[in-house]
Amino acid sequence: MILVPVKNLSAAKQRLAALLDQPARTELAQTMLHDVVATLAAWPQRPDCALVTSDPFAVELARQYNLEIIPDPANPGETGAIEMATQICVGRGIDSTLVIPADIPLIQPSELEQILGQAPLKGSVLAPAADGRGTNAAFRRPANLFPLRFGNDSFKPHLAAAQATGKPCVVLQLPTVAIDVDNPEDLHRLLAYPGETRSQSLLRKWMLDGRFLPKSSEVS
Repeated sequence: MILVPVKNLSAAKQRLAALLDQPARTELAQTMLHDVVATLAAWPQRPDCALVTSDPFAVELARQYNLEIIPDPANPGETGAIEMATQICVGRGIDSTLVIPADIPLIQPSELEQILGQAPLKGSVLAPAADGRGTNAAFRRPANLFPLRFGNDSFKPHLAAAQATGKPCVVLQLPTVAIDVDNPEDLHRLLAYPGETRSQSLLRKWMLDGRFLPKSSEVS
């Protein structure tokens, strides 16, 4: 099962405060989630997928695209949400989980298919963020093979935990999965990448409106 944890979007993306006010940060987070959900919904051969959330926008979006909702009323953060959802999967007899974040708006089904195609019969697949610090995809089989602990520097701990199981761990460098948005530099990277996602269109509109300006050295 694919699990997408979604925290309370009304307080999303605090590290972008130097460029965007909270309403804009919330709109951007909602738009990135929309890109992720629409891509998953349009993937013909995808596994079952659930948003782990109680955020009203995310719940409505999941319903719109006919994805499952695993309620997360406590909203403890990504780590707690995925731990809870993983236990639900295990209780259902689901043998694998693929966890992806809600802020990778360039995600492509072809890269998700690479993850599933290279997944060991028992083991894991990890895909790092572009900076090599975060984890932007984590596949585990069995579903609870090792616990996931998300944060700014989660990739090395996840890799160590995966290797400690003694099962194979495949590390994939996936260009669109790698691009998440946590800080101002990530916004410029998203703008520079070819494409016309909802998120990219929103940022370009804001540029035209003078909401924020990209660094000329990073975006042509």
